[in-house]
Amino acid sequence: MRKTLILCLFFHLSCFAQNRELLYNFTSIPQSSLVNPGADVSYKYYFGFPVLSGISANVGSSSFSAYDLFADNGVDFNQKVRNVINKSSSRDKVVTNQQLELFSGGFRVGGRDSKSYVSFGVYQEFDFFMFIPKDLALLALDGNRDYIGKSFNLGDLNMKAEVLSVFHVGFHKKVNDKLVLGGRAKIYSSGANATSTKNSGYIYTGQQAGTPNLYNQVISSNLELKTSGLSSFTKDEYEGNIARDLVNNTFFNGSLGFGVDAGITYYIKDNLQFTASIVDLGFVRQTKDIETLTYKGTYQYNGANPDFFSLDDPENVFDEFDKAIPRDTLYNKYTTWRPTKIYSSIQYSFGEARPDDECNCRGSVEKYYKNAAGLQLFGMSAPREPLVALTAFYRRNIFRKLDLKATYTFDTFSNKNIGLGLAGTIGPVNIYALVNNILEYKDISKASSASFQLGINFVFQDKDD
Repeated sequence: MRKTLILCLFFHLSCFAQNRELLYNFTSIPQSSLVNPGADVSYKYYFGFPVLSGISANVGSSSFSAYDLFADNGVDFNQKVRNVINKSSSRDKVVTNQQLELFSGGFRVGGRDSKSYVSFGVYQEFDFFMFIPKDLALLALDGNRDYIGKSFNLGDLNMKAEVLSVFHVGFHKKVNDKLVLGGRAKIYSSGANATSTKNSGYIYTGQQAGTPNLYNQVISSNLELKTSGLSSFTKDEYEGNIARDLVNNTFFNGSLGFGVDAGITYYIKDNLQFTASIVDLGFVRQTKDIETLTYKGTYQYNGANPDFFSLDDPENVFDEFDKAIPRDTLYNKYTTWRPTKIYSSIQYSFGEARPDDECNCRGSVEKYYKNAAGLQLFGMSAPREPLVALTAFYRRNIFRKLDLKATYTFDTFSNKNIGLGLAGTIGPVNIYALVNNILEYKDISKASSASFQLGINFVFQDKDD
């Protein structure tokens, strides 16, 4: 149990936020269409540098930092873990997302004057979501001796994890000077999934009045863990390579699903823009190597506190517990829903300028604005309640082919998250780097969150654009 707790804390420390506030509507970067297929971008054609066109990594915590666990301050590590658990709550969230773009590309269709574009690509993604199971963590660390009369909530256990590949193709069109529409279809291939979100029950220990050595202990359990693509790795006879087999399952032999993205850009005025998108509205039908473990039942004990570790004869205690709360294994197919993201923004542009060289993914060759400011809203579906974030941003065209974006974000993990993004083009080479929470980099071990995104693309325009 303690190993499980440490693993949960590690995931909490390695929290990856799925909000891409720096990338959203940063149209100097072709990958901005991944978070809004209706983004106002243009090119003759582009392709990403294989494996290096889109790399993102983020770390964060809503209740503690790496310093709290690993500071060299003379405090015992077990006590540090206990302190972290005590100051966390069951509402603290773990949201992990890692993404690696393997290849991507896009091209204009319909001739030189067309404003229609097709994009495509493949990327690998890992998702992890969990609420901190504080009651279970306290029970694992301290036992129930100091919690007589307290009911430990088993419903605190709520998590989802999945590794998958995504094959996608999109289309977007500038309908007129005011409106851009776009959509994307996705095929998901899930290599491994673990889901445990429909849990309930409690563990309660009471003491009978006037009888300090007699207890009333009740365990009411309704626990369920669904897995796909994982059970074969736990078998004693398994002799394969887990990393190699997981990659094979993810790209060639996974459970399949389908999803869509949709987006819009609308110019209320030439310099006033509204955007909105929905990303990963989809599902995966888990059918490969499926297994569901359940622990359902009620165990009640009256008398001296039972000792499961007695050297005398604990078999009877175990037998009674197993009969009351049996472990069952089912092999039913199940469906998981992707974490759906919603973005929206309002942007005011100012500082009108005329281009004197070729266009850089802007969708406008007649004029452009050197400055833009506005607000972005982000929301993501989650088991109990959605995750939301609000971002204020400023974008500046430093040179014709060099853009800067700065953001200030309020979210679950921080209320002082300042981000900076830079995107530039040298010839056909488009390079970008995006970094969040830069104020924390003076001592990264104390950071509440930190993230980066980077990539390299090749973008081509008509010679006289």
